[in-house]
Amino acid sequence: MLIKEIPEVERPRERLMKYGVSNLSNEELLAILIKTGSRGKSSRDLASEILSNIGDISKLKDINIHTFENIKGLGIVKRIDLVTLVELARRIYLKSSNEPKITYTKPDFIYQDNKYLFNGLKQEHFYVFYLDNKRNLIERKLLFMGTINQSIIHPREVFKNAYLCNASAIICMHNHPSGDVIPSKADIEITRTLKEIGQIQGISVLDHLVVSDDSYFSFFENNLME
Repeated sequence: MLIKEIPEVERPRERLMKYGVSNLSNEELLAILIKTGSRGKSSRDLASEILSNIGDISKLKDINIHTFENIKGLGIVKRIDLVTLVELARRIYLKSSNEPKITYTKPDFIYQDNKYLFNGLKQEHFYVFYLDNKRNLIERKLLFMGTINQSIIHPREVFKNAYLCNASAIICMHNHPSGDVIPSKADIEITRTLKEIGQIQGISVLDHLVVSDDSYFSFFENNLME
């Protein structure tokens, strides 16, 4: 099936725009990079052949411009694009792996390191920081915007991302645009819910910070994470 014959909502580019790049399959990501198919083959067909050819996505790191010469429809231009992407990814990985790790153990440091995220915001933004087993930051992710309550914060999204980045623990942070950092009843309830689910899932919820431009409230510092 050619890309133009696939329902628009199921095409890789449209799915990326709707669901975000992290929710696409390896085949869909490769199809976007390949851009166009050839006679009788869609870009997804070519992506599927690449994956079948190498067996595992991690083996893309070893390709060169001759690796996929046997795949009809994957000409030299497309192969150059692929090896260029792989080289860029390798350089990004090497640079990031050499950068000092950020370790989150103290609420004051966490606040100081992230308060810029909330400067001038007029509505609540809920971030989750994903940590490894040494409390090194793996990723920070904005998950929700709007008034924080049980209907807006979906624990499945919080923990889905924890699994995707292989996190061992999480710290939550959201702002009160009013400037009052005292947790609301909803803040306390969602923190309790996340902590209980985290215990079941084997992912520790270490803290929840409520912040403003010049102050913060830490659930951990106030003994509300026990």
